[in-house]
Amino acid sequence: MELTIRPFHPADAQAAAGVRDAVAPYLVSTPQTMAWRAAQAPAAQRYRMFVAEVDNGRTSACGLPVDGAGVGGRRVVAVAATGLIYESSVPGQAFANLQVLPEVRRRGVGSALLTAAEQYLAGKGADTVFAWVAGEEESLDFARRRGYRPGRSASFQRLDLAGGALPAAPEVPYGYALRTGTDFAHDPRPLYVADAEAAADEPGDASCDAMAYGQWLAQYWNSLDLDRELTTAVVADGTVVAFSMAHTDGRSRYLSGMTGTRRAWRGRGLAKLAKATSLHRARAAGYREAFTANDTGNGPMLAVNSWFGYRQCATETRYVRTLFGE
Repeated sequence: MELTIRPFHPADAQAAAGVRDAVAPYLVSTPQTMAWRAAQAPAAQRYRMFVAEVDNGRTSACGLPVDGAGVGGRRVVAVAATGLIYESSVPGQAFANLQVLPEVRRRGVGSALLTAAEQYLAGKGADTVFAWVAGEEESLDFARRRGYRPGRSASFQRLDLAGGALPAAPEVPYGYALRTGTDFAHDPRPLYVADAEAAADEPGDASCDAMAYGQWLAQYWNSLDLDRELTTAVVADGTVVAFSMAHTDGRSRYLSGMTGTRRAWRGRGLAKLAKATSLHRARAAGYREAFTANDTGNGPMLAVNSWFGYRQCATETRYVRTLFGE
């Protein structure tokens, strides 16, 4: 197996999205979004994707290609997304998240890809690397052998929008109103203010307490997979007090982004209202599956998602490694 590690090119988008979908379908990736993120990520993030490709010339005894292999061709079998955690006030933090097809694991593909990612991040001034690692023992063992230590874990959950029962959305309390993301097209800053406050209190290994408005626009608001019509906000006296961001693949899968409530309005069920409204709109629009993720220590949102009917479909643990001074 001839292995090549190289930077992602736009022509890789279809294959890279296929790898990610095969390994982690709950991330709801599309070729268009992967190519857009590689090209349009905020400069401060120093975002870079790498792919691992192998020779695709496996043939049968009669010389015909097998497993869809094109004789003499190359095939992308793994992908890594890397960058600096610029939205944190703690300098030097970075991320490297890998997906490797099962059939090429334990053949040096993941190690070579992670080495390239770590070297790139070190060159950008990172001294600490975080990596989300899938919950199966093979992946966890790989992270440990590479010197990574476990941190907090996340629960990924799936909801059957097509055939499952979805509870009715709560009544909108007096004095509150519902808005869609489209209603903020001319000025999304109110959503940014609510998102920044909620994200700062989100449990996690790396804080998100320093994202500027322009960076939020570039990374989240302008993302190709953000569905502004399904994104839902709860408003009181002109202030966004709760919200649920919605991302889709444009076909059948829906992914909840950040869902949160500003501090002064918590404990009133407003996040549940926002998310329920978004989910009902998603089902009416023809989406068949909904995915969401929570830190396993985030009891309130886990309870909300259980009420909707979400069921756990995967777990990931955020591992960390210090690049220097170990």
